[in-house]
Amino acid sequence: MPILDPDKLPTASSLGERFMQALEQVQDKLLHLVASAPLLLVALVIVLFASWLGGFISRRMRVVKRLSSTNPYMEGLLRSTVRIVITVAGVVVALDLLNATSLVGAVLGSAGVIGLVLGFGFKDIAENYIAGVLLSLRKPFSPGDTVRIDSFEGKVVALTARATILMTADGNHLQLPNSLVFKSVLLNYSRNPKRRFDFETSIDNRASWHDAMDTGIGAIAAIDGVLADPPPGALIRTLSSDGAILQFSGWIDQRSNDLARTRSEAMRQVRKAVRKAGIMPPETVQKMILQRGEVDEPHVHETARPRDTSVDRALDAQVGSAQRLEDGGDLLQPPPAAPPG
Repeated sequence: MPILDPDKLPTASSLGERFMQALEQVQDKLLHLVASAPLLLVALVIVLFASWLGGFISRRMRVVKRLSSTNPYMEGLLRSTVRIVITVAGVVVALDLLNATSLVGAVLGSAGVIGLVLGFGFKDIAENYIAGVLLSLRKPFSPGDTVRIDSFEGKVVALTARATILMTADGNHLQLPNSLVFKSVLLNYSRNPKRRFDFETSIDNRASWHDAMDTGIGAIAAIDGVLADPPPGALIRTLSSDGAILQFSGWIDQRSNDLARTRSEAMRQVRKAVRKAGIMPPETVQKMILQRGEVDEPHVHETARPRDTSVDRALDAQVGSAQRLEDGGDLLQPPPAAPPG
Protein backbone atom coordinates (compact mmCIF):
# COMPACT_ATOMS: atom_id res chain seq x y z
CA MET A 1 0.00 0.00 0.00
CA PRO A 2 1.59 3.37 -1.03
CA ILE A 3 2.43 5.84 1.72
CA LEU A 4 0.97 9.37 1.18
CA ASP A 5 3.33 12.29 1.57
CA PRO A 6 1.77 14.90 3.91
CA ASP A 7 3.47 17.70 1.95
CA LYS A 8 1.65 16.69 -1.23
CA LEU A 9 -1.84 16.66 0.29
CA PRO A 10 -4.06 19.53 -0.95
CA THR A 11 -4.43 22.23 1.64
CA ALA A 12 -7.40 24.49 2.18
CA SER A 13 -5.62 27.41 0.49
CA SER A 14 -4.80 25.36 -2.63
CA LEU A 15 -8.40 24.15 -2.88
CA GLY A 16 -9.62 27.70 -2.64
CA GLU A 17 -7.26 28.86 -5.34
CA ARG A 18 -8.40 26.11 -7.68
CA PHE A 19 -12.03 26.96 -7.01
CA MET A 20 -11.38 30.62 -7.76
CA GLN A 21 -9.59 29.71 -10.97
CA ALA A 22 -12.50 27.55 -12.09
CA LEU A 23 -14.95 30.32 -11.22
CA GLU A 24 -12.94 32.82 -13.21
CA GLN A 25 -12.93 30.48 -16.21
CA VAL A 26 -16.71 30.12 -15.99
CA GLN A 27 -17.08 33.89 -15.76
CA ASP A 28 -14.83 34.38 -18.79
CA LYS A 29 -16.86 31.87 -20.81
CA LEU A 30 -20.11 33.56 -19.80
CA LEU A 31 -18.72 36.95 -20.78
CA HIS A 32 -17.53 35.54 -24.08
CA LEU A 33 -20.95 34.01 -24.64
CA VAL A 34 -22.68 37.31 -23.91
CA ALA A 35 -20.24 39.12 -26.19
CA SER A 36 -20.92 36.55 -28.91
CA ALA A 37 -24.69 36.74 -28.51
CA PRO A 38 -25.16 38.86 -31.65
CA LEU A 39 -23.07 36.38 -33.65
CA LEU A 40 -25.05 33.49 -32.19
CA LEU A 41 -28.27 35.20 -33.21
CA VAL A 42 -26.95 35.79 -36.72
CA ALA A 43 -25.79 32.15 -36.92
CA LEU A 44 -29.23 30.96 -35.84
CA VAL A 45 -30.88 33.18 -38.43
CA ILE A 46 -28.55 31.75 -41.10
CA VAL A 47 -29.49 28.18 -40.18
CA LEU A 48 -33.23 28.97 -40.19
CA PHE A 49 -32.92 30.85 -43.48
CA ALA A 50 -30.98 27.95 -45.04
CA SER A 51 -33.69 25.53 -43.91
CA TRP A 52 -36.43 27.73 -45.39
CA LEU A 53 -34.44 28.31 -48.58
CA GLY A 54 -33.90 24.57 -49.03
CA GLY A 55 -37.62 23.90 -48.80
CA PHE A 56 -38.44 26.83 -51.09
CA ILE A 57 -35.97 25.78 -53.80
CA SER A 58 -36.99 22.12 -53.60
CA ARG A 59 -40.62 23.07 -54.16
CA ARG A 60 -39.87 25.48 -57.02
CA MET A 61 -37.32 23.47 -58.98
CA ARG A 62 -38.47 22.96 -62.56
CA VAL A 63 -36.40 19.80 -62.78
CA VAL A 64 -38.42 18.30 -59.93
CA LYS A 65 -41.67 19.28 -61.61
CA ARG A 66 -40.62 17.68 -64.88
CA LEU A 67 -39.32 14.63 -63.04
CA SER A 68 -42.54 14.21 -61.05
CA SER A 69 -44.50 13.74 -64.28
CA THR A 70 -42.12 11.09 -65.63
CA ASN A 71 -40.81 9.48 -62.44
CA PRO A 72 -42.93 10.21 -59.35
CA TYR A 73 -40.70 8.03 -57.16
CA MET A 74 -37.68 10.34 -57.61
CA GLU A 75 -39.58 13.50 -56.75
CA GLY A 76 -39.56 13.05 -52.98
CA LEU A 77 -35.95 11.84 -52.94
CA LEU A 78 -34.68 14.81 -54.96
CA ARG A 79 -36.64 17.32 -52.90
CA SER A 80 -35.28 15.89 -49.64
CA THR A 81 -31.72 15.84 -50.98
CA VAL A 82 -31.82 19.49 -52.08
CA ARG A 83 -33.33 20.61 -48.77
CA ILE A 84 -30.79 18.71 -46.67
CA VAL A 85 -27.79 19.91 -48.70
CA ILE A 86 -28.80 23.57 -48.42
CA THR A 87 -29.53 23.23 -44.69
CA VAL A 88 -26.16 21.58 -44.02
CA ALA A 89 -24.43 24.35 -46.00
CA GLY A 90 -26.16 26.90 -43.79
CA VAL A 91 -25.01 25.11 -40.65
CA VAL A 92 -21.40 25.06 -41.91
CA VAL A 93 -21.53 28.81 -42.69
CA ALA A 94 -22.97 29.53 -39.25
CA LEU A 95 -20.23 27.54 -37.50
CA ASP A 96 -17.56 29.26 -39.57
CA LEU A 97 -19.04 32.63 -38.61
CA LEU A 98 -18.63 31.67 -34.96
CA ASN A 99 -14.98 30.83 -35.66
CA ALA A 100 -15.71 27.20 -34.87
CA THR A 101 -13.82 25.67 -37.79
CA SER A 102 -12.48 22.93 -35.52
CA LEU A 103 -16.05 22.12 -34.57
CA VAL A 104 -16.95 21.94 -38.28
CA GLY A 105 -14.22 19.35 -38.81
CA ALA A 106 -15.33 17.43 -35.74
CA VAL A 107 -18.94 17.48 -36.94
CA LEU A 108 -18.01 16.27 -40.41
CA GLY A 109 -15.71 13.59 -38.99
CA SER A 110 -18.35 12.48 -36.54
CA ALA A 111 -20.90 12.34 -39.34
CA GLY A 112 -18.61 10.03 -41.32
CA VAL A 113 -17.99 7.77 -38.35
CA ILE A 114 -21.66 7.74 -37.38
CA GLY A 115 -22.60 6.95 -40.97
CA LEU A 116 -20.17 4.05 -41.00
CA VAL A 117 -21.51 2.69 -37.71
CA LEU A 118 -25.10 3.06 -38.83
CA GLY A 119 -24.24 1.38 -42.13
CA PHE A 120 -23.11 -1.74 -40.28
CA GLY A 121 -25.82 -1.56 -37.63
CA PHE A 122 -28.68 -0.95 -40.03
CA LYS A 123 -27.52 -2.94 -43.04
CA ASP A 124 -31.01 -3.99 -44.08
CA ILE A 125 -32.36 -0.44 -43.85
CA ALA A 126 -29.47 0.89 -45.94
CA GLU A 127 -29.90 -1.92 -48.46
CA ASN A 128 -33.62 -1.22 -48.82
CA TYR A 129 -32.96 2.51 -49.21
CA ILE A 130 -30.34 2.00 -51.93
CA ALA A 131 -32.60 -0.52 -53.69
CA GLY A 132 -35.42 2.04 -53.55
CA VAL A 133 -33.21 4.66 -55.18
CA LEU A 134 -32.18 2.22 -57.93
CA LEU A 135 -35.81 1.18 -58.51
CA SER A 136 -36.86 4.82 -58.79
CA LEU A 137 -34.10 5.41 -61.34
CA ARG A 138 -34.79 2.24 -63.36
CA LYS A 139 -38.59 2.60 -62.97
CA PRO A 140 -39.67 -0.98 -63.79
CA PHE A 141 -43.25 -0.10 -62.81
CA SER A 142 -45.50 2.93 -62.35
CA PRO A 143 -48.27 3.69 -59.85
CA GLY A 144 -51.32 1.58 -60.64
CA ASP A 145 -49.44 -1.10 -62.61
CA THR A 146 -50.40 -4.71 -61.97
CA VAL A 147 -47.22 -6.64 -61.20
CA ARG A 148 -46.07 -10.01 -59.95
CA ILE A 149 -42.99 -9.94 -57.72
CA ASP A 150 -41.70 -13.33 -56.67
CA SER A 151 -44.94 -15.05 -55.58
CA PHE A 152 -46.80 -11.82 -54.75
CA GLU A 153 -49.23 -10.10 -57.10
CA GLY A 154 -51.10 -6.82 -56.90
CA LYS A 155 -51.32 -3.20 -58.06
CA VAL A 156 -48.50 -0.81 -57.23
CA VAL A 157 -49.58 1.76 -54.66
CA ALA A 158 -46.31 3.49 -53.76
CA LEU A 159 -42.55 3.13 -53.55
CA THR A 160 -41.19 4.39 -50.23
CA ALA A 161 -37.63 4.62 -48.95
CA ARG A 162 -37.72 1.08 -47.58
CA ALA A 163 -40.68 -0.80 -49.10
CA THR A 164 -42.77 -1.24 -52.23
CA ILE A 165 -46.47 -1.19 -51.37
CA LEU A 166 -48.90 -3.32 -53.38
CA MET A 167 -52.64 -3.74 -53.12
CA THR A 168 -53.72 -7.35 -53.62
CA ALA A 169 -56.88 -8.45 -55.40
CA ASP A 170 -58.50 -8.83 -51.96
CA GLY A 171 -57.90 -5.14 -51.18
CA ASN A 172 -55.06 -5.81 -48.73
CA HIS A 173 -51.94 -3.65 -48.53
CA LEU A 174 -48.78 -5.68 -49.04
CA GLN A 175 -45.36 -4.20 -48.20
CA LEU A 176 -42.36 -5.81 -49.86
CA PRO A 177 -38.79 -4.77 -48.92
CA ASN A 178 -37.16 -2.88 -51.76
CA SER A 179 -34.17 -5.22 -51.65
CA LEU A 180 -36.49 -8.17 -52.32
CA VAL A 181 -38.19 -6.33 -55.17
CA PHE A 182 -34.84 -5.37 -56.71
CA LYS A 183 -33.51 -8.94 -56.59
CA SER A 184 -36.70 -10.79 -57.61
CA VAL A 185 -38.05 -11.59 -61.04
CA LEU A 186 -40.66 -8.93 -61.77
CA LEU A 187 -43.58 -9.46 -64.14
CA ASN A 188 -45.36 -6.26 -65.15
CA TYR A 189 -48.80 -7.01 -66.60
CA SER A 190 -49.57 -3.35 -67.34
CA ARG A 191 -46.50 -2.35 -69.34
CA ASN A 192 -48.18 -3.59 -72.53
CA PRO A 193 -51.80 -2.34 -72.70
CA LYS A 194 -52.81 -5.38 -74.77
CA ARG A 195 -53.21 -8.61 -72.82
CA ARG A 196 -54.36 -12.09 -73.79
CA PHE A 197 -56.85 -14.32 -71.97
CA ASP A 198 -57.53 -18.02 -72.62
CA PHE A 199 -59.71 -20.85 -71.33
CA GLU A 200 -60.47 -24.47 -72.17
CA THR A 201 -63.62 -26.44 -72.91
CA SER A 202 -64.34 -30.07 -73.77
CA ILE A 203 -65.94 -31.24 -77.01
CA ASP A 204 -67.39 -34.69 -77.68
CA ASN A 205 -65.88 -37.05 -80.25
CA ARG A 206 -69.08 -37.11 -82.30
CA ALA A 207 -68.96 -33.35 -82.89
CA SER A 208 -66.91 -31.48 -85.47
CA TRP A 209 -63.97 -29.95 -83.69
CA HIS A 210 -63.41 -27.68 -86.67
CA ASP A 211 -66.93 -26.27 -86.40
CA ALA A 212 -66.56 -26.00 -82.63
CA MET A 213 -63.43 -23.86 -82.99
CA ASP A 214 -65.02 -21.63 -85.63
CA THR A 215 -68.17 -21.23 -83.53
CA GLY A 216 -66.16 -20.35 -80.42
CA ILE A 217 -63.96 -17.85 -82.27
CA GLY A 218 -67.03 -16.13 -83.67
CA ALA A 219 -68.62 -15.93 -80.22
CA ILE A 220 -65.47 -14.40 -78.72
CA ALA A 221 -65.05 -11.90 -81.57
CA ALA A 222 -68.60 -10.64 -81.00
CA ILE A 223 -67.91 -9.71 -77.35
CA ASP A 224 -67.56 -6.00 -76.67
CA GLY A 225 -63.95 -5.16 -75.83
CA VAL A 226 -62.30 -8.12 -77.56
CA LEU A 227 -59.77 -6.81 -80.08
CA ALA A 228 -59.88 -7.71 -83.74
CA ASP A 229 -56.09 -7.29 -83.96
CA PRO A 230 -54.69 -9.62 -82.72
CA PRO A 231 -57.73 -11.78 -83.53
CA PRO A 232 -59.20 -14.49 -81.28
CA GLY A 233 -57.85 -17.99 -81.77
CA ALA A 234 -58.49 -21.64 -80.96
CA LEU A 235 -56.49 -24.84 -80.94
CA ILE A 236 -56.81 -28.43 -79.80
CA ARG A 237 -55.11 -28.72 -76.44
CA THR A 238 -55.33 -32.42 -75.62
CA LEU A 239 -57.04 -35.54 -76.92
CA SER A 240 -58.84 -38.30 -75.02
CA SER A 241 -60.98 -41.32 -75.78
CA ASP A 242 -64.12 -39.27 -75.07
CA GLY A 243 -63.26 -36.14 -77.04
CA ALA A 244 -60.90 -33.20 -77.15
CA ILE A 245 -60.11 -30.19 -75.00
CA LEU A 246 -60.13 -26.98 -77.04
CA GLN A 247 -58.31 -23.85 -75.92
CA PHE A 248 -59.78 -20.48 -76.93
CA SER A 249 -57.97 -17.16 -76.60
CA GLY A 250 -58.62 -13.48 -77.19
CA TRP A 251 -56.97 -10.09 -76.65
CA ILE A 252 -58.23 -7.00 -74.83
CA ASP A 253 -57.01 -3.46 -74.18
CA GLN A 254 -56.45 -3.27 -70.44
CA ARG A 255 -57.02 0.47 -70.46
CA SER A 256 -60.71 0.01 -71.30
CA ASN A 257 -61.61 -3.58 -70.36
CA ASP A 258 -61.14 -5.87 -67.40
CA LEU A 259 -59.34 -9.14 -68.11
CA ALA A 260 -61.24 -11.34 -65.65
CA ARG A 261 -64.66 -10.02 -66.61
CA THR A 262 -64.00 -10.30 -70.34
CA ARG A 263 -62.69 -13.84 -69.90
CA SER A 264 -65.79 -14.78 -67.89
CA GLU A 265 -68.10 -13.38 -70.57
CA ALA A 266 -66.14 -15.17 -73.28
CA MET A 267 -66.53 -18.51 -71.48
CA ARG A 268 -70.28 -17.94 -71.16
CA GLN A 269 -70.75 -16.92 -74.78
CA VAL A 270 -68.65 -19.79 -76.17
CA ARG A 271 -70.56 -22.36 -74.11
CA LYS A 272 -73.85 -20.87 -75.29
CA ALA A 273 -72.79 -20.75 -78.97
CA VAL A 274 -71.44 -24.30 -79.20
CA ARG A 275 -74.49 -25.78 -77.48
CA LYS A 276 -76.76 -23.79 -79.78
CA ALA A 277 -74.86 -25.30 -82.72
CA GLY A 278 -75.54 -28.78 -81.35
CA ILE A 279 -71.95 -29.34 -80.21
CA MET A 280 -71.97 -31.02 -76.83
CA PRO A 281 -69.28 -31.91 -74.29
CA PRO A 282 -68.39 -35.57 -73.62
CA GLU A 283 -70.93 -37.43 -71.54
CA THR A 284 -69.72 -38.45 -68.13
CA VAL A 285 -72.23 -41.31 -67.91
CA GLN A 286 -71.67 -44.31 -70.17
CA LYS A 287 -74.72 -45.21 -72.28
CA MET A 288 -75.35 -48.32 -74.34
CA ILE A 289 -77.30 -47.69 -77.53
CA LEU A 290 -78.83 -50.65 -79.39
CA GLN A 291 -79.55 -49.89 -83.03
CA ARG A 292 -79.55 -51.67 -86.33
CA GLY A 293 -77.69 -50.56 -89.39
CA GLU A 294 -74.46 -48.69 -89.78
CA VAL A 295 -73.04 -46.74 -86.90
CA ASP A 296 -71.41 -43.40 -87.59
CA GLU A 297 -67.76 -43.16 -86.76
CA PRO A 298 -66.93 -40.59 -84.08
CA HIS A 299 -65.28 -38.21 -86.56
CA VAL A 300 -67.47 -38.79 -89.62
CA HIS A 301 -68.71 -35.18 -89.44
CA GLU A 302 -65.23 -33.66 -89.14
CA THR A 303 -64.27 -31.68 -92.23
CA ALA A 304 -61.03 -32.43 -94.03
CA ARG A 305 -60.17 -28.77 -94.58
CA PRO A 306 -56.91 -28.06 -92.70
CA ARG A 307 -56.56 -25.16 -90.25
CA ASP A 308 -53.81 -22.59 -90.30
CA THR A 309 -50.64 -23.88 -88.60
CA SER A 310 -48.30 -20.99 -89.43
CA VAL A 311 -46.23 -19.29 -86.75
CA ASP A 312 -48.31 -17.11 -84.44
CA ARG A 313 -46.99 -13.56 -84.90
CA ALA A 314 -49.41 -11.93 -82.46
CA LEU A 315 -46.71 -11.18 -79.88
CA ASP A 316 -44.09 -9.99 -82.35
CA ALA A 317 -45.62 -6.53 -82.68
CA GLN A 318 -45.98 -6.29 -78.90
CA VAL A 319 -42.33 -7.18 -78.37
CA GLY A 320 -41.31 -4.53 -80.87
CA SER A 321 -43.42 -1.95 -79.07
CA ALA A 322 -41.84 -2.92 -75.76
CA GLN A 323 -38.37 -2.51 -77.27
CA ARG A 324 -39.28 0.95 -78.56
CA LEU A 325 -40.44 1.81 -75.05
CA GLU A 326 -37.08 0.81 -73.64
CA ASP A 327 -35.48 3.14 -76.19
CA GLY A 328 -37.60 6.05 -75.00
CA GLY A 329 -40.75 5.50 -77.08
CA ASP A 330 -44.30 5.54 -75.77
CA LEU A 331 -46.13 2.23 -75.85
CA LEU A 332 -49.49 3.96 -75.48
CA GLN A 333 -49.01 5.82 -78.78
CA PRO A 334 -49.23 4.10 -82.17
CA PRO A 335 -45.90 3.50 -83.92
CA PRO A 336 -44.91 6.19 -86.43
CA ALA A 337 -46.03 5.57 -89.99
CA ALA A 338 -43.42 4.49 -92.49
CA PRO A 339 -42.29 7.22 -94.88
CA PRO A 340 -43.85 7.00 -98.37
CA GLY A 341 -41.83 5.52 -101.12
